[in-house]
Amino acid sequence: MGRLIEIRWHGRGGQGAKTAALLFGDACLGAGMYMQAFPEYGPERMGAPVASYNRISDEPITIHSAVEKPNVVVILDPTLIGSVDVTKGLDDDGVVLVNTGEPAEKMREKLKLNGQKLYVLDASAIAMETIGRNIPNTPMLGALVGATEIVDFNHMIEDTEKKLQKKFRNKPEVIQGNLEAIRKAYEVVKAQKG
Repeated sequence: MGRLIEIRWHGRGGQGAKTAALLFGDACLGAGMYMQAFPEYGPERMGAPVASYNRISDEPITIHSAVEKPNVVVILDPTLIGSVDVTKGLDDDGVVLVNTGEPAEKMREKLKLNGQKLYVLDASAIAMETIGRNIPNTPMLGALVGATEIVDFNHMIEDTEKKLQKKFRNKPEVIQGNLEAIRKAYEVVKAQKG
Protein backbone atom coordinates (compact mmCIF):
# COMPACT_ATOMS: atom_id res chain seq x y z
CA MET A 1 0.00 0.00 0.00
CA GLY A 2 2.70 2.45 1.00
CA ARG A 3 0.42 5.32 1.92
CA LEU A 4 -2.43 6.33 4.13
CA ILE A 5 -5.88 5.80 2.62
CA GLU A 6 -8.75 7.80 4.08
CA ILE A 7 -12.41 6.92 3.58
CA ARG A 8 -15.49 8.94 4.47
CA TRP A 9 -18.90 7.26 4.69
CA HIS A 10 -22.07 9.38 4.36
CA GLY A 11 -25.48 8.07 5.31
CA ARG A 12 -28.44 8.62 7.55
CA GLY A 13 -28.95 7.28 11.05
CA GLY A 14 -30.11 3.66 10.80
CA GLN A 15 -28.45 2.88 7.45
CA GLY A 16 -25.36 1.37 9.03
CA ALA A 17 -22.55 3.76 8.01
CA LYS A 18 -20.87 3.29 11.39
CA THR A 19 -21.22 -0.50 11.26
CA ALA A 20 -19.85 -0.67 7.71
CA ALA A 21 -16.81 1.44 8.66
CA LEU A 22 -16.17 -0.83 11.66
CA LEU A 23 -16.56 -4.04 9.60
CA PHE A 24 -14.22 -2.70 6.92
CA GLY A 25 -11.67 -1.56 9.51
CA ASP A 26 -11.76 -4.94 11.26
CA ALA A 27 -11.20 -6.77 7.96
CA CYS A 28 -8.19 -4.56 7.22
CA LEU A 29 -6.83 -5.10 10.73
CA GLY A 30 -7.23 -8.86 10.29
CA ALA A 31 -5.26 -8.59 7.05
CA GLY A 32 -2.31 -7.07 8.93
CA MET A 33 -2.93 -3.40 8.21
CA TYR A 34 -3.16 -0.52 10.63
CA MET A 35 -6.60 1.03 10.75
CA GLN A 36 -8.95 3.48 12.34
CA ALA A 37 -12.74 3.24 12.15
CA PHE A 38 -14.90 5.80 13.90
CA PRO A 39 -18.14 7.76 13.55
CA GLU A 40 -18.64 11.49 13.74
CA TYR A 41 -20.81 12.12 16.74
CA GLY A 42 -23.64 14.62 16.60
CA PRO A 43 -27.42 14.31 16.72
CA GLU A 44 -27.52 10.54 16.05
CA ARG A 45 -31.15 9.87 15.42
CA MET A 46 -32.89 7.76 12.83
CA GLY A 47 -32.78 9.57 9.50
CA ALA A 48 -30.32 12.32 10.48
CA PRO A 49 -27.19 12.76 8.32
CA VAL A 50 -24.20 10.89 9.77
CA ALA A 51 -20.59 10.36 8.75
CA SER A 52 -18.12 7.63 9.62
CA TYR A 53 -14.47 7.31 8.76
CA ASN A 54 -11.68 4.84 8.04
CA ARG A 55 -7.96 5.28 7.84
CA ILE A 56 -5.95 2.36 6.48
CA SER A 57 -2.15 2.14 6.27
CA ASP A 58 0.82 -0.23 6.30
CA GLU A 59 2.36 1.95 9.01
CA PRO A 60 1.05 3.12 12.40
CA ILE A 61 -1.51 5.92 12.13
CA THR A 62 -0.88 8.93 14.35
CA ILE A 63 -3.67 11.23 13.10
CA HIS A 64 -6.72 11.46 15.37
CA SER A 65 -9.22 13.74 13.68
CA ALA A 66 -12.07 13.59 11.19
CA VAL A 67 -11.18 12.77 7.59
CA GLU A 68 -10.95 16.10 5.77
CA LYS A 69 -9.33 14.97 2.50
CA PRO A 70 -10.71 11.52 1.67
CA ASN A 71 -9.34 9.26 -1.03
CA VAL A 72 -12.69 7.47 -1.11
CA VAL A 73 -16.24 8.66 -0.41
CA VAL A 74 -19.06 6.16 0.11
CA ILE A 75 -22.60 7.58 -0.10
CA LEU A 76 -25.26 5.32 1.38
CA ASP A 77 -28.10 7.80 0.79
CA PRO A 78 -28.16 9.85 -2.43
CA THR A 79 -30.70 12.30 -0.93
CA LEU A 80 -27.76 13.77 1.00
CA ILE A 81 -26.29 15.08 -2.25
CA GLY A 82 -26.96 18.80 -2.36
CA SER A 83 -27.71 19.17 1.35
CA VAL A 84 -24.35 17.78 2.57
CA ASP A 85 -21.08 18.49 0.77
CA VAL A 86 -20.31 14.79 0.40
CA THR A 87 -17.30 15.28 -1.88
CA LYS A 88 -15.68 18.03 0.20
CA GLY A 89 -11.89 17.64 0.15
CA LEU A 90 -11.98 14.62 -2.21
CA ASP A 91 -8.71 13.91 -4.02
CA ASP A 92 -8.65 14.66 -7.76
CA ASP A 93 -7.86 10.97 -8.27
CA GLY A 94 -10.38 9.91 -5.62
CA VAL A 95 -13.11 7.29 -5.77
CA VAL A 96 -16.83 7.87 -5.14
CA LEU A 97 -19.38 5.09 -4.60
CA VAL A 98 -23.07 6.01 -4.62
CA ASN A 99 -26.09 3.93 -3.65
CA THR A 100 -28.46 4.93 -6.45
CA GLY A 101 -30.50 3.57 -9.29
CA GLU A 102 -29.64 6.64 -11.37
CA PRO A 103 -27.10 6.46 -14.22
CA ALA A 104 -23.47 7.28 -13.53
CA GLU A 105 -23.52 10.29 -15.89
CA LYS A 106 -26.33 11.92 -13.90
CA MET A 107 -24.53 11.26 -10.60
CA ARG A 108 -21.26 12.64 -11.98
CA GLU A 109 -23.11 15.84 -12.92
CA LYS A 110 -24.91 16.11 -9.55
CA LEU A 111 -21.66 15.58 -7.65
CA LYS A 112 -19.69 17.93 -9.95
CA LEU A 113 -16.92 15.36 -10.34
CA ASN A 114 -14.00 16.05 -12.63
CA GLY A 115 -11.46 13.24 -12.88
CA GLN A 116 -12.56 11.09 -9.95
CA LYS A 117 -13.68 7.49 -10.45
CA LEU A 118 -17.38 6.99 -9.89
CA TYR A 119 -19.24 3.74 -9.22
CA VAL A 120 -23.01 3.56 -8.89
CA LEU A 121 -25.11 0.65 -7.71
CA ASP A 122 -28.56 0.20 -6.28
CA ALA A 123 -27.42 -1.06 -2.89
CA SER A 124 -30.90 -0.45 -1.47
CA ALA A 125 -32.44 -2.84 -4.02
CA ILE A 126 -29.70 -5.40 -3.31
CA ALA A 127 -30.38 -5.09 0.44
CA MET A 128 -34.14 -5.50 -0.05
CA GLU A 129 -33.59 -8.58 -2.22
CA THR A 130 -31.03 -10.28 0.04
CA ILE A 131 -31.75 -9.02 3.57
CA GLY A 132 -35.38 -7.95 3.25
CA ARG A 133 -34.68 -4.45 4.61
CA ASN A 134 -33.35 -1.23 3.11
CA ILE A 135 -30.07 -1.19 5.01
CA PRO A 136 -27.47 -0.53 2.30
CA ASN A 137 -24.33 -0.75 4.45
CA THR A 138 -23.19 -4.30 3.68
CA PRO A 139 -23.76 -3.98 -0.07
CA MET A 140 -21.74 -0.75 -0.01
CA LEU A 141 -19.01 -2.59 1.91
CA GLY A 142 -18.78 -5.09 -0.96
CA ALA A 143 -18.79 -2.22 -3.46
CA LEU A 144 -15.94 -0.50 -1.60
CA VAL A 145 -13.76 -3.60 -1.73
CA GLY A 146 -14.61 -4.11 -5.40
CA ALA A 147 -13.71 -0.53 -6.31
CA THR A 148 -10.55 -0.14 -4.25
CA GLU A 149 -9.18 -3.64 -3.60
CA ILE A 150 -7.68 -2.26 -0.37
CA VAL A 151 -8.27 -5.62 1.27
CA ASP A 152 -8.65 -9.07 -0.31
CA PHE A 153 -12.32 -9.79 -0.98
CA ASN A 154 -12.26 -13.35 0.36
CA HIS A 155 -10.54 -12.24 3.55
CA MET A 156 -13.12 -9.49 4.03
CA ILE A 157 -16.02 -11.93 3.52
CA GLU A 158 -14.56 -14.41 6.03
CA ASP A 159 -13.87 -11.69 8.60
CA THR A 160 -17.33 -10.17 8.17
CA GLU A 161 -18.99 -13.57 8.46
CA LYS A 162 -17.25 -14.14 11.82
CA LYS A 163 -18.44 -10.73 13.09
CA LEU A 164 -22.00 -11.35 11.89
CA GLN A 165 -22.05 -14.82 13.48
CA LYS A 166 -21.27 -13.27 16.86
CA LYS A 167 -24.01 -10.67 16.52
CA PHE A 168 -26.67 -12.76 14.77
CA ARG A 169 -25.85 -16.32 15.90
CA ASN A 170 -29.57 -17.13 16.24
CA LYS A 171 -30.47 -15.58 12.87
CA PRO A 172 -28.56 -17.46 10.15
CA GLU A 173 -30.79 -15.90 7.47
CA VAL A 174 -29.50 -12.43 8.44
CA ILE A 175 -25.90 -13.62 8.17
CA GLN A 176 -26.41 -15.28 4.79
CA GLY A 177 -28.47 -12.35 3.46
CA ASN A 178 -25.74 -9.85 4.34
CA LEU A 179 -22.99 -12.01 2.85
CA GLU A 180 -25.02 -12.39 -0.35
CA ALA A 181 -25.55 -8.61 -0.44
CA ILE A 182 -21.80 -8.03 -0.14
CA ARG A 183 -21.05 -10.49 -2.94
CA LYS A 184 -23.69 -9.05 -5.31
CA ALA A 185 -22.52 -5.46 -4.81
CA TYR A 186 -18.88 -6.49 -5.24
CA GLU A 187 -19.75 -8.10 -8.59
CA VAL A 188 -21.71 -5.03 -9.76
CA VAL A 189 -18.71 -2.77 -9.14
CA LYS A 190 -16.17 -5.24 -10.58
CA ALA A 191 -18.29 -5.29 -13.78
CA GLN A 192 -18.13 -1.46 -13.93
CA LYS A 193 -14.35 -1.58 -13.63
CA GLY A 194 -14.24 -3.77 -16.72
